[in-house]
Amino acid sequence: MHREYHVDHSNALGRTMERLVFGHDGLPVIVFPTSCGRFFEFEDQGMVSAIEGKINRGQIQLWCVDSVDTESWYARNEGSWGIARHLQYERYIIEELLPHIRHRNWNPQVAMVGCSFGGFHAASMALRHPDKINAMLSMGGAFDLSRFLRGFYSEDVYYTLPLDFLPNLNDHWYLEKYRRNTYVLATGQHDQCWNDNERLAAVMRSKGIPVRLDVWADNAGHDWPWWRRMLQTYL
Repeated sequence: MHREYHVDHSNALGRTMERLVFGHDGLPVIVFPTSCGRFFEFEDQGMVSAIEGKINRGQIQLWCVDSVDTESWYARNEGSWGIARHLQYERYIIEELLPHIRHRNWNPQVAMVGCSFGGFHAASMALRHPDKINAMLSMGGAFDLSRFLRGFYSEDVYYTLPLDFLPNLNDHWYLEKYRRNTYVLATGQHDQCWNDNERLAAVMRSKGIPVRLDVWADNAGHDWPWWRRMLQTYL
């Protein structure tokens, strides 16, 4: 399997960022790690090998990025710092990494994938930038993040959390682009984030946004064995 390691400086974050790229061609997929996870997590947890055939055939190209969760949502600073750092991370993904992917890979589509907290990153950024991100797969995504902000709330928070900004969104520009994209929410019957997924799917459907919500039976929970099977199913 084609595998590359990269480290470079991010102006948006003011620090170096590492990533792994798997595959030589195909749909570029930005992969977010779970809470405070690292860029090598997807590989270590067997997620890359789970779709090795598709990667080797040039159908999928994974871009596994690092997180800054310890500096944002999980930081001990006040909530205003956390959301500000998260938005800097979003700028890194959208303004720095995405143009680099476009330069390397001519596929017109880009997808985002994440499990648990990574599912939030994928959903939030895909829904905030539907003109740049064409598909999203969240597995066991956590979408109610109010507890991480320790009572802090602002306009930036509102426009970052899909469960907050989507119910009131009536902008034709966004809605038309949503309806051309692909959104998948996968969770399990024993996943503590099941309710978050039901709520987000209901809001999206109320806006006419096509979303596939699958709740896996077979004792599916919030862990890698189920996420590996979900990845094979949807990606």
